[in-house]
Amino acid sequence: DVPVLEPRSFSFNSRFGACPVCNGLGTRLRANLNRLVSDRSMPVSSVKLELNSRELQYLFEAAADALCRYFKVSSDTPFRDLPEEMVAALRDGLQEEIPFNFQGHMYESQFAGITRWFEEKLENTSSSRKRQQLAAFLAEGDCPACRGSRLRPEARAVKINDRSIADYSRMSLSDCLRALKEVRLSEREEAIAGPILSEIRQRLSFLVDIGLDYLTLDRKAISLSAGEAQRVRLATQVGTRLRGVLYVLDEPSIGLHARDTSSLLGALKQLRDLGNTILVVEHDEETIRSADHIIDLGPFAGNRGGHVVAQGSLEKILESNESLTARYLRGEAKVDSRKERRKGNGLEVSLRGVRHNNLKNIDVTFPLSTLITVTGVSGAGKSSLVDEVLYRALARHLYDALLEPGPYDEIIGIENVDKVIEIDQSPIGRTPRSNPATYTGVFTPIRQLFAMLPESKVRGYKPGRFSFNVKGGRCETCLGEGMRKIEMNFLPDVYVLCESCHGNRYNRETLSVKYRGKSIADILAMTIDEAYELMENVPAIERKLLTLKEVGLGYIALGQASTTLSGGEAQRVKLARELSRPPTGQTIYILDEPTTGLHFDDVKKLLDILHSLVDRGNTVIVIEHNLDIIKSADWIIDMGPEGGEAGGHVVACGTPEEVAQVVASHTGRALRKVLMPS
Repeated sequence: DVPVLEPRSFSFNSRFGACPVCNGLGTRLRANLNRLVSDRSMPVSSVKLELNSRELQYLFEAAADALCRYFKVSSDTPFRDLPEEMVAALRDGLQEEIPFNFQGHMYESQFAGITRWFEEKLENTSSSRKRQQLAAFLAEGDCPACRGSRLRPEARAVKINDRSIADYSRMSLSDCLRALKEVRLSEREEAIAGPILSEIRQRLSFLVDIGLDYLTLDRKAISLSAGEAQRVRLATQVGTRLRGVLYVLDEPSIGLHARDTSSLLGALKQLRDLGNTILVVEHDEETIRSADHIIDLGPFAGNRGGHVVAQGSLEKILESNESLTARYLRGEAKVDSRKERRKGNGLEVSLRGVRHNNLKNIDVTFPLSTLITVTGVSGAGKSSLVDEVLYRALARHLYDALLEPGPYDEIIGIENVDKVIEIDQSPIGRTPRSNPATYTGVFTPIRQLFAMLPESKVRGYKPGRFSFNVKGGRCETCLGEGMRKIEMNFLPDVYVLCESCHGNRYNRETLSVKYRGKSIADILAMTIDEAYELMENVPAIERKLLTLKEVGLGYIALGQASTTLSGGEAQRVKLARELSRPPTGQTIYILDEPTTGLHFDDVKKLLDILHSLVDRGNTVIVIEHNLDIIKSADWIIDMGPEGGEAGGHVVACGTPEEVAQVVASHTGRALRKVLMPS
């Protein structure tokens, strides 16, 4: 019997609408045959599985033999050439009963699939190590019952203009809006559904206007970037039509191409015109120039900042002599592009037949020993290409990493690379014990320096004595954290200063050992600039501190907890660690929008770092929208032309000057204004 349909029948968050097989998740963990079968050129009868399990190997061989007979496929067929329906049956099972030989006995039954074997093993093992080993050979795939729609068959059977709710949800927002505008209602239907349809169109229009036209309604929130998630929340607020509200947005232009910034600004002004106040923390020049009132903080960062340098209209800011922002807005200071583009070392890495997500079976070449920017509007396929195919493919070949790259045919030139390093804006550590000193390795020579002091030698102190992670030198009340955690049951935990060491982390005996009047705790409390002045005569320490200064982090404390660093600061700490290492000249560095959270002046410093990495012979690949970075690149790979299904092509390749001449490229048009101002 079909139940009475109501709104909750179309919600995958309700048991009345959710698919009973996947419980509304739309996905199911399935055996990853690409990972299990490493050599796909082998005949299916000779395949040796990567997972060392005799039982699974026997099961695979018996199933392959039976399915070859069922699908009328030769057992000598290479695994990669098997029909898709046979691979699916091997993975997910077959509904029909088939004869197969297992360990010398013939059976006539349904084959449950390789996935079912993994599920049973996971259910019956309590060993976390074994579970982790099994999980490495599983991958998320669409639920076979609902095909990823998350809904019951009854909900999927209801259609408007021959489309179900699942069909509308799978469309890009722009296509969905277009389809809903084509819906025609009778007079009676208009009275019932007209206001609802109008509300849906209005909300979709706003999402399209703020540059999210390439997203689909069923896109998982966890897969959205920070900028995309913020703009989705912004669309929710516009839909409420509230007045008298103060909205605070932290860098809403994150992830936006220069083409789409004006659309975002139009949306913010629409919110303002409703009678609201919009407070935006932003570094984007167009956004700053569009503001009604600007508050410029500084003049510099850290303890050299914290002052209101200038505030008022754009005209008033431009008159300020103290404002670093004003200097860039007036054009007195600017990020200069390099006059000569590097040609590289003549070697390259090429991907052939990339078809991951929206990528349209493309071929892409990355010239080595150059600074490469991968550009394009939001959703054009930049991250899919660089993060999910190139990086994972290189990591798989170089380190045997478990990350599964998106589908591609071939990678050429991998012998020209010895390392691939992704430098993102994730925290450098998960706990307050991690800090710039420990992460960059400069804390080791600092502890060795303290152990070499006469007082340490008399007392027999070794370098471990000066570690806040080791018994003996640390404060045992707080175990070297400097803070004590007080659990508040159902409320968030509260941290208070340790009453024994007063936040110094060490015991009294350790703190009594001093270098030039400073204890180890004093050193950690210093800014990097101050520590550099104190220890610039110690080569092992001076070199590492200098790299931290060069990346513009002289203002942060050497022992500042990693959890308090911004994404941009964490990324620059990672860059400093790479700069302090001996160069190999065959490393590829990958950065995804490194200018997030950076002022014009910080972008200039970041560019100097990236160029210094390339000058050592390395290759730097940057996914970026910032025109200052793009115009300074040696080579541009521009994706597009649009986002979502309308993207996934290589629109242009070449130097910034060459890309600027490509009419079809949105990046090219933006570059023309920067490189060839009228």
